[in-house]
Amino acid sequence: MNKPLQILFLLLFCAGTVHATKLKGHVYYKQTGEAIVGATVVLENPRRITNTGLDGTFEFKDVKVGTAKISISYVTYKTIEKTFVILKEDNDHLKFYMESDSKILDDITIKSNTVSSTDQGARRLEKNAPQLMNIVSGRAIEISPDLTVANVMQRISGVSIERNSNGDGQYAILRGMDKRYNYTLVNGVKIPSPDNKYRYVPLDLFPADLLDRLEVYKTLTPNLEGDAIGGAINMVMKNAPGLLQVNANVATGYSQLFFDRKFTSYNASDISYKSPYEINGRTYNATQNDFTKGTLDYKYKNPAPNLIGSLSLSKRFLDNKLGVVLAGSYQNTYRGSNSTFYNNSVVGTDAYATITSKSYREFSEQQQRTGLHGKVDYVFNKNHQISFYNVYVNLKNQQVRDAVTTTYNKDYDPTAGNAQLVFDTRSRLTEQQIYNSTLHGDHQFFNDKFTVQWSAVYSSAKNDMPENTSISLNGLEQNFQRKRTSLVNTNPVTRRWERNTDEDVAGYLDLTYHVLAGKHKLDVMAGGLYRDKQRSSFFNNYNMAQAADHANDVYGVNFQNYTDLNLVVSNPTGAVANSLTYDATEQTTSGYGMFKYNSAKLEVIGGARVEHTNQGYHLHFAAGESFPKGNQVYTDVLPSLTAKYFLTEKAQLHASYYKALNRPGFYEIVPGKVVNEEFQERGNPNLQRALADNFDLRYELFPGASEQLLVGAFYKRIKNPIEYTFQADAVRGQDIYYSPGNFGTANNYGAEVDYIKYFSKIGVKANYTYTHSRINTTKTTRVINNTTGDTEPANVNQERPLYGQSAHIANLSILFKDTKKGWDAQVAGAYTGPRINTVSQFLNNDLWQEGFIQVDAAAEKRFKGGISVFVKANNILNTPTKLFIKGTNPANNDIKEDLVKNGNTLIRSDYYGQNYVVGFRYKFN
Repeated sequence: MNKPLQILFLLLFCAGTVHATKLKGHVYYKQTGEAIVGATVVLENPRRITNTGLDGTFEFKDVKVGTAKISISYVTYKTIEKTFVILKEDNDHLKFYMESDSKILDDITIKSNTVSSTDQGARRLEKNAPQLMNIVSGRAIEISPDLTVANVMQRISGVSIERNSNGDGQYAILRGMDKRYNYTLVNGVKIPSPDNKYRYVPLDLFPADLLDRLEVYKTLTPNLEGDAIGGAINMVMKNAPGLLQVNANVATGYSQLFFDRKFTSYNASDISYKSPYEINGRTYNATQNDFTKGTLDYKYKNPAPNLIGSLSLSKRFLDNKLGVVLAGSYQNTYRGSNSTFYNNSVVGTDAYATITSKSYREFSEQQQRTGLHGKVDYVFNKNHQISFYNVYVNLKNQQVRDAVTTTYNKDYDPTAGNAQLVFDTRSRLTEQQIYNSTLHGDHQFFNDKFTVQWSAVYSSAKNDMPENTSISLNGLEQNFQRKRTSLVNTNPVTRRWERNTDEDVAGYLDLTYHVLAGKHKLDVMAGGLYRDKQRSSFFNNYNMAQAADHANDVYGVNFQNYTDLNLVVSNPTGAVANSLTYDATEQTTSGYGMFKYNSAKLEVIGGARVEHTNQGYHLHFAAGESFPKGNQVYTDVLPSLTAKYFLTEKAQLHASYYKALNRPGFYEIVPGKVVNEEFQERGNPNLQRALADNFDLRYELFPGASEQLLVGAFYKRIKNPIEYTFQADAVRGQDIYYSPGNFGTANNYGAEVDYIKYFSKIGVKANYTYTHSRINTTKTTRVINNTTGDTEPANVNQERPLYGQSAHIANLSILFKDTKKGWDAQVAGAYTGPRINTVSQFLNNDLWQEGFIQVDAAAEKRFKGGISVFVKANNILNTPTKLFIKGTNPANNDIKEDLVKNGNTLIRSDYYGQNYVVGFRYKFN
C-alpha cells in the first residue's frame, strides 16, 4: 500500500472511531429542587466554560466520547465536581444538585440575601404561602425599567396603576378595586399614609432599589389586618446575609418632554413652612411683606440631567449572631406633562355636556426622593432573636402648573385667531414623608412547641404644602398673538398652607402552639393588635389683590414681572377658620384565633378576626356645619377559610374565603369643604364602612424553579361600597360638591392567568385579568314639566362599573439573559383597559379613561469585578392619558378642534414624553 493510501485509510479509521456528541444538563438546588440560574459550569480536557440559563440548563456541543470531568460553582453554594463517561449518543439527561454553603449557627440557617431576592425564591414563597400571593423579586426589580414601587406594581397580574401629574405610577388598583380598598405594609407592619385625604399610601414615595422583594396579598388569613377588600401590598426590605455585601449604583437621565419646551421653576428656598397666622397669632393682620416673592418669580430654562443613586451595606458579625444592613437611595428627577382640559357643563335638558372652555396646561415638576433603611438583628440562640428596623422615605415635589384658558364665547374666532384668555400659574411645593420604627422578637419554648412573636411599632406620616401660590391674569388673543393684560377681578393671587400629620403607636402579638407533628401537623394560633392613631390637620389661605387705584394695571406696561406687584391682603387674618383645621383619632383593637392543618395532600387554615374601631374628629373652627364633632364606633367579625390541595409536588389547588372591611378616611367624614383643582370637595359625616365577602379559587403549577402557571377566578360582594360622586347641596341645590357616599351593594368578579416560562436564554412573563363589576348610582337628568313648561331635575338609577375598574388588564415581558456574557435585557408592555375616572352627577356623563398601552425597556451588561452598566427607558410610545364622555352634544361640533370621535367627546389629554436613564452598578459579595 502506497503512502497516500495509508494516510487516507488512517484518517477514515480515526473518523470512524473518534466520535463527538452533545452534553446537556440541569443544575438544581438540592433542598428545594429549583433551578439555579447563572451557575458556572466547567468541562475539562479541553477546558470549556459556560453558564446555566434561565431554566437552569447548560449545554456543550461537539464533546468527545469518553471520560469527562465537570465542576459547577455558584455564589453561596458548595462547588460540586463529577467524573463520568460520555456516550456516543447525546447526553441530555444529566442532573446536578447543589447544596447551600450558608453558615449554620445553633441549627439556625442564616440565609443569604441573594437567595431570598431571586426569582426562584419568589416562586417558592408563592407556592408555600397560605394566602394567594404574587411576588416580584429584588433581582427582577433591579433589572426592570422601574425606579419606584408604584411602577413595579403594574407588572403584577390583576394590578393597574393610577398615574400622577407627570405620568409616573402613584397608586395601585387591585382586581378592579380602587386604591382605597388596599393597604400597605413594610416588613409586614402597616404604615400610615401622608395623603391629606385618604388612607392609601402613595407608592411613588418608595424607591424600588430598597426592596428585597414586593409581595401582593390577594386574600387574607385571620392573622392579617382585615381592611383589605382588594388586597394588601407588602414591601420587604433588604436583609443582612452571612457575607459582606456592598451594592451601589449611580445613574443619570432626561425627559424627552423638555427637548421640545422649557422647564418652569421658581425659587422655593425662602418659603415659610408656617403661615403668618401661625407665626404671629390669630389677630395678626398680614401684609405683602409676610409672603415670599420667590413663589411668583418664575424662570423658564432647560432642566439639569436627572441624578439617581443608591448604596446598601450589609454583613453579619459576632460569629453571625449580629446582622446589620444599611441602605439609602436618592433620586432627583425632572418630569412634567402637557395637558389639555376641556371644561364642560350640562345645560338644560341636553343629554350630554357642552364644552365651555379649554385649558392648556404645562406641568413642570422637580422630584427629590430620599429613602433610608436600616436593620439590626441579634440571634441569641436557636430559640430567641430580636430585630430593630427603621425606614424613612421623603418625597419633595416642586411643581409649576402654567395654564392658558380659552373661553368659547362670542369673542372666540379660531379662524381669525381671536379669543378671550385667562393666564393662570400655580407654584406648589409638596413634601410627603413616612417614618417607621419596629422592634420585633421571635421566641420558641418547650422544645419548639410554643412560639411567641411580638412587635412594638411607632410610625408617622406627614404631608406639607406650604405657601401654595396661584396668580391669574386676563388676556387676549388677537390675530393669533397672545398677551397678558390685568389681574382677574376676584382673588387674583392666593396663598395657601395645608398640612396634616399622622402618628401611630401599635403593638402586635402572635402566639402559636404546635399540637401535632409528623404526617399530620396541627398548629393553633391566636393574637391581636392595638393601634392608636392621632391626626392633626391644618388649613389656612390668604387672598390678595392690587389696590383699587391699581386694579387696571397692565402687565408689561405698569409691571414687568409678578414680583413687581404691590398687593393688598383682602383677608389679613387669614381664612384659618376653615373646617379642614381639625384633630382626629382612631383606636383599633383586634384579636384573632386560627388553626393550620397540614398533611401530605392537604393544607387548611381557618379562623376569625374581630376588629373594633373607634374613630372620631373635632373641628377647631366649625363654620356652620351640623356636626362639628363626630364619632363612629363599630365592631366587625371577619371569618376566613383557606385550603390547598396538593395534586402533585408541583401542582396544587388553592381556595379561599374571607370577609373584609374598608373604613372611611378622616378627611372623608369631616364635613368641611375646599376647592381643589376644578371643583369643590366636601366630606360626609354619615359615611359608613364597606363590608365584603371575598371568594377565590386558583390552580397553581410550578413546573420549574422560576416558572409558573396560575389560573384563578374571584368574586367579591361589597355592601355599602364607598364611591366619590358629584352631589348637590341639600339646602343650596346650585352648589355642587365632589363627595364620598355609600351606594348599596356592588358585585365584582373576574379571572386571572399568570404565566412565566424560560427557554435557556429567553424568558416570557405574561398575565391577563378580566374583571366585571356593577354598582347602581343615583344620577340627575333634567326634564320639561308638561304642565308648567319649566325645566326640572329628575333622579334616575344608573348601573355602571366600580370607579377605577378596567375590564381588561394585561402584561407581557420578553426577557433575555446571557449569564456567560453578562447580559440582561427586557421589553415590558402593560395594557390597561377603559375605566371610569370621574363619576358625574348627571346621567351618562361619567368621565372615562381611554384604554392604553405603556411600553418600557431595560438592559444591563455586567463586567468583571462586580461592575455593570444599565439603561432604562420608560413610556417609549409616549402613551397619553385621555378622558372622554361616552356621547356628544351637537353644540360641540362648532368647536374647531378634534374633540368628537366615534361618538365620544374628548375632555382631557395628558402627554408625558419618554424618559431615559443610564448608569452603572457595583456589587461586592
